[in-house]
Amino acid sequence: MTLSGKIALIAGATRGAGRGIAAELGAAGATVYVTGRTTRHQQSDYARPETIEETAEIVTAAGGNGIAVQVDHLIPEQVQALVGRIRTEAGRLDILVNDIWGGEKLFEWNKPVWEHNLENGLKLLRLGIDTHLITAHYALPLMIERPGSLLVEVTDGTAEYNAEHYRLSPFYDLAKTAVNRLGWSHAQDLARFGATSVSLTPGWLRSEMMLEAFGVTEANWRDATTHVPHFVISETPRFVGRAVVALASDPDRARFNGQSLSSGGLAQIFGFTDLDGSRPDAWRYVTEVQDAGRPADATGYR
Repeated sequence: MTLSGKIALIAGATRGAGRGIAAELGAAGATVYVTGRTTRHQQSDYARPETIEETAEIVTAAGGNGIAVQVDHLIPEQVQALVGRIRTEAGRLDILVNDIWGGEKLFEWNKPVWEHNLENGLKLLRLGIDTHLITAHYALPLMIERPGSLLVEVTDGTAEYNAEHYRLSPFYDLAKTAVNRLGWSHAQDLARFGATSVSLTPGWLRSEMMLEAFGVTEANWRDATTHVPHFVISETPRFVGRAVVALASDPDRARFNGQSLSSGGLAQIFGFTDLDGSRPDAWRYVTEVQDAGRPADATGYR
C-alpha cells in the first residue's frame, strides 16, 4: 500500500495509538503532521517522556515525512494556526485522525457521578470531546476541498459494545460513546463532498503507559499475563495504524462511511497483521471470553 503524496494530520500523536498511526502512515509514504502538547522543551500535565519530535522522527525513519507541531487542541487559535500552516505548506489535507485524549489521569474507576471528582470529570469531557470538535471545525474545510479524503475519530470501544456496556465512569463512558457518535455525525455532512468519516477503536493497546503500568516492555509483554490474564489479546499501537492505512488506501472506503470500526475487525477484512504476524480481534474476544467469564485464551482470536 502506498500513500505517497498524501497529507495527513494526526491530532494527538505524542504516544499510544496516535504515534502508531503516524508511524504506519509514514511507512506508507505519507507526509504526516503530528501534534501534541509535549515537546523536548515542554511537558504536558501527563509528565511523560514521549515527545512529538520523536514521533515525527519515527514517521520519517519509516519512509514518510514527519512534521511535529506543538498544539493544544483545546485552544481554537492554535488549531486554526495549525490548519493554516498545512494549507500554506501542503495545500491539501487528505487524512485527518482525531486521536486527542489526555484524560488517563482524570477518570476514577467505578465511581458514580456523585462520588467522582467533578472538576476532573468535566475536564475529561473537554479533552475527549471538545478537542475533536474544535479540530474538525478548522480542519474539515481544507479536507473537503478534494474528494476522497478520510476522517478517523479514534475512541475506546465499538458503538455496539459501548451501547451495552458501562465504561468505567459516567464521564469516561460519555466521552468514548460521544466520539463514536461523532464519526457517524460527521459522515452525514461529509458524504456529499466525497469524503468518508468513521470512528475507530484499537483493542487492548500496548501503549507506553500501559506497558509501564504493568511493569513490562514490548519485548516481554506476555509476562504481564501472569497477573492480568486477558492481556493475552493485547495489540501494539502499530496495529490500529495499519487499520488506518488500509482504510486510506481503499478506493472503496466510502462503503464504511459512518460506521464504528475496530482494528481487529478491519484486519479480518483487509488481511493486515500486527507486528508479530497475528490478527488480534480484541472486541470479539472481550465479549466472548472476558465478559463471559471464560479463562483467558486467545486461541482463535489472534
